Formats: sequence, C-alpha cells, structure tokens
Amino acid sequence: MTTNTGFTTQIVHADRHFGVEHGGLHKPIHTSVQYGFDKVEDLIGVFQGTLKGGYNYARQGTPTTAALESKLTQMEQGVGTVSFATGMAAITALFLTLLRAGDHLVSSRFVFGNTNSLLGTMEDLGIAVSKVDVRDAGLVAAALRPETRMVFVETVANPGTQIPDLEAIGQLCRDKGILFVVDNTILSPLLFRPKDVGAGLVIHALTKTISGHGNALGGAVIDTGLFDWTSYPNISAAYRKGDPKQWGLMQVRKKGLRDMGGTLSSQHAHLISTGAETLALRITHSSATAMALAEFLESHPAIAKVHYPMLASHPQHALAKKLFKAGSWLMSFELKDADSCLAVINRLKLPIAATGLADNRTLIIPVAHTIFWEAGAAVRAEMGIADGLIRLSVGLEDGADLVADFAQALAS
Repeated sequence: MTTNTGFTTQIVHADRHFGVEHGGLHKPIHTSVQYGFDKVEDLIGVFQGTLKGGYNYARQGTPTTAALESKLTQMEQGVGTVSFATGMAAITALFLTLLRAGDHLVSSRFVFGNTNSLLGTMEDLGIAVSKVDVRDAGLVAAALRPETRMVFVETVANPGTQIPDLEAIGQLCRDKGILFVVDNTILSPLLFRPKDVGAGLVIHALTKTISGHGNALGGAVIDTGLFDWTSYPNISAAYRKGDPKQWGLMQVRKKGLRDMGGTLSSQHAHLISTGAETLALRITHSSATAMALAEFLESHPAIAKVHYPMLASHPQHALAKKLFKAGSWLMSFELKDADSCLAVINRLKLPIAATGLADNRTLIIPVAHTIFWEAGAAVRAEMGIADGLIRLSVGLEDGADLVADFAQALAS
C-alpha cells in the first residue's frame, strides 16, 4: 500500500496488506501461547533475535499484537512498536528498562496522576526526577544535568490542558543528545505527530483515543527512528546487535514483556485494532463538540474558567493552533461557586460520572476529589488543579444535546 494514501485509508486496509491468513480482512485473534518450529535452529533464531517475524511464547507477543504494532508504527511514522497491557505498563516498562539508579529524568510537572505516582516510585529506586513547568523550555534546559538521560512530557496535560513548548524542548534534546519521550495519548497521531518535534519515543495509552469504545485496555511504546541508540549508555550488550534503530525497542520488549510480563492480550489487541479504524471519525466529531461546549461554558456566567487549547483564552492557544489539527476531546472547567461542583455534576443527564477517557460516551469527574486526591493539596496547587475543577472527556453525543444538558444543569 502506498504511503501517500490518507490516515484512515491506511488503517482500514492495513491488515490485508500486511498479510492475513485465508484472505481475511482482519488479522484473526491468535490465542496460542506456544509456537512450534519444524527446525530447532529457527526456534534458536527467535530466542537470539536472528530470525525476524517468529514467535516463541505469547508473553513477548503474538501475530495479533504484532499486527496492531505494525499499524501503530505506520500511524506515528516510526520504525517499530512494542505493545503492552495498559498505558501505565508501557510507561513503567520504558522507565524501568531504559533508566538505571543514578540516572536523572526531567518530567513535566503536569503529568497524569498515575504517572506522577510512578515518578515517585522511580525516585525510590534511585532515579532522580526533576518536575518542571515544560511550557518554558528554558526551565527544562536549567534542569538538565550530566546524568540526565530522558525528558518526558505529555502533548496535552490531563486535566489542566497545559501544552509543553514541544518544538524548543525537542531541539534542546537533539542538541544535548538526550532521549525525548512524548505521551501522545490525548491527541493521537491524527492531530499531532511527536516525530515532527524530534521525539525519539512516543507513548500511547491505547485504551483511549486509538481504541475508543471503552472496552479494551492497552498501551504502546513507538520508536520514531530519530534517536541514536549507539550513544545511549544503558543499552545492554545483549541488545547491541543488528539494526541500531531497533536496540531501544528490543531492550524494552525483552525486559518489559519477557521479564516484567506486562503483555497485551490478543483479544484486546484485536479490539484496539478494529477500534482504531474509526479513530479519525471519532476524534474529528468529539473535537468539534468539545469546541462548541467550551465556547458555551466560557460564555456562561456560572463558569470561572474553561481549559481547552483551541479557545483563544488558553495560554498556549497560539502553540496549539500551530502544531495541532484540532483540540481533541479533553477539557476542564471551574465553577465560580466551587462548592457547587458536585451538585452540578449530579444534575447532568448525559455525561456519566466515571473515570476514564476517550469513551464514546461523555465522562465527567471532579478532579480534586478523585484522581488527584491521593496527590494531596500541595501537589494539586503546584499543578494548578483547583478544588472545584471538573474534567470532561467529550464523547460522540450530538453537540447540541450536550450543550442543552449543561445549560439546564447550570441554570440554578
């Protein structure tokens, strides 16, 4: 298939062009755990990495997960992908397989709550972490040390929607030879490709934008091919063979899947793969609805502030317009009367009070009371999370219906 076809065209035809048994249009769900070989030399080749495309034990992948990985590599225009059971499994594997005690990691201080908790675990293991306001690349530069191995950011922060100075940070990492890792979960490769700003690795919680539908957990690490792994000191000798562009992913796969066991099931890989076929349709619709709802809320007298990158009032609006094709489904807002946030949520008829993101249904959650409760008041204040902040994951409902529902919930 030619690479000049459109985003969705490539996804919906990917399986048959990669090769599917018996002429099927979808890669089947391979449930086998073990894989046999007619020649033991081929089994040895899989173990030693000299035989490409073979499988030995499903903990390191199956033909079904491999088909999904090929699609993800294509979406992000990379050189390879490793899939995981969840997005957090992907981030954890990346940190634990590529960083060592004594290393230093620079991270956005606006990261997802569970990622923030994981950063604390990294510190417990002897990896120094500096959390900085990545909206200013100068602060990232000031935080760098001789032992800095990695800079980690999210394209759009959850729930405050802060946007890093992606281009400047990418250039800084290129100049310093530091691995730049970007979590692109919220935007997806349809709206933005981190490779365009120099990211070496891209993270996705596949559960969300890629899959949608809220019926499958998954995560992925994608190598863009831009980072020079020959210069990275933490690649073990066992993985310094073959194509250097594959060294990083080989170590992540072997240690993250074989040793740690964070394996994506074939069943969920299949659901994610088919869900990805409607990615462009879903995110185009939800982005348009989110924009309409953000404009309505911003104009409402009961609302103190709305956080959505495509609003002109957003602090990084110009950057978002420059880099992103649309604003995606994530937004948050603050009521003037913070104490009324729970009552307003309970008056809504369509949004569902639930955690999670990028479902086909709109989800709503009071942030300080739930997903950032464990972080504590001091951390919430540092991250700009007000006590009355409400997060929305905008779904596929008709936009007019959502606006009407918010109008009635805010009327009193």
